[in-house]
Amino acid sequence: MENTISAKFSTLEASATLKTNEHVDRLMASGQEVFHLAFGESRFPVHPKLLEALKDNAHQTHYLPSQGLPALRKAIARFYSNDLDLNISDSQVIVGPGSKSLIFALQMALDGELLLPTPSWVSYSPQAHMLAKPVRYVPSSLNDGYKLDIERLEKTIGESQYTTKILLINSPNNPSGCMYESSFFEQLAEVCRKHKIIVISDEIYGLVAHGEHKHISIANYYPEASIILGGISKHLSLGGWRLGCAVVPNTALGEQLMDALTTIASEIWSSPSAPIQFAACTAYDESPEILSYIEECTILHTIRTQHLYRSLSALGIRCTHPNGGFYFVASFDRWRQQLASNGVCNSDDLADHLLENYALATLSGAVFGIPGDDLSLRLASSKLDLETDAQAAALLIAYRSGMNPSALVERYHPRMDEAISRFSRFVQDMSAISELEVCEM
Repeated sequence: MENTISAKFSTLEASATLKTNEHVDRLMASGQEVFHLAFGESRFPVHPKLLEALKDNAHQTHYLPSQGLPALRKAIARFYSNDLDLNISDSQVIVGPGSKSLIFALQMALDGELLLPTPSWVSYSPQAHMLAKPVRYVPSSLNDGYKLDIERLEKTIGESQYTTKILLINSPNNPSGCMYESSFFEQLAEVCRKHKIIVISDEIYGLVAHGEHKHISIANYYPEASIILGGISKHLSLGGWRLGCAVVPNTALGEQLMDALTTIASEIWSSPSAPIQFAACTAYDESPEILSYIEECTILHTIRTQHLYRSLSALGIRCTHPNGGFYFVASFDRWRQQLASNGVCNSDDLADHLLENYALATLSGAVFGIPGDDLSLRLASSKLDLETDAQAAALLIAYRSGMNPSALVERYHPRMDEAISRFSRFVQDMSAISELEVCEM
């Protein structure tokens, strides 16, 4: 049979993050040494209270409401009301099989053009493409730390012919690690209010802030048309549980959205797994043990990410400054000429070059919407030296023993330090090419 697949999939590939992770897993399973900086997955152990809650609810086999388990929605509303200093009711909350599914459902429910800052997470744009939704990109630059710029946003809005516009933002950001502060959100809210823009705010890394700034939501400044996305995958290392949530505005728009979202949920996933939903009530119950655990894991993510960032910056690799999550973007533009002599002309080539020659698995900046000739990569700190559950548990125990950050890095991060050494060798190799070129002149 010919031409049976929808044409919209002819230009789409599997998620770059998942595809690369599976490729690296195959390489490692075959015995090849790879230093995995390409995939963001929080690796710490399931908290004992959550593990017990899941065991206690394994018998929950019935279908739950499409909007989510009422007790869970109440817990989520209470949690985010306290964490974000908002007044959220359970009627504003919907639970889904991961925030990724809910972002797709929101794009399905909302008419209009998607305004997408670049760089942005790899799935936002493909989701829009699958829905035949128009996308207009808001450019940024490394000089700005790849942050959304208000003037560029205004210019992009002015170029749009669509009445309804949806802005999808992500803070802390994947891939740059940047966070937006209150002064920025005040300006952004003013622009969005003036142009009647609906904001989808992906705040999945909101509880993994590195302490320099507290995570703030755009909903504090633009509550009438901001939708908050969250979940338990990052701050509680529960990505495989596949549970996320969305909080819609307490307005007529929010009511219409909730009706649409529950309809979409009822026709696609019915409801997330019942045992997971019951267990997740504990994740959001604000118990001291869970809150303390979130803080511990966040501190360890901070130590690891900042160590990698500082080490590469010291080598002369220009990086965005991570304020949250476990990512940053590294630019290799300064070695453009030397890399070109090795046939490396874009960021895809660069990622291949580092994997083949230095066993460093990274992600091309191009998959995040950064122009391919920028020679940029996204690096993730979350997997190195935490490849096994035992390693992750050992690091947590060492932290609880009072070991200081420097000692933690020195004793428990040999693979990260080896990866840094390989970046150092790359820099030395680039210098050697430069010296050779000078000698040949």
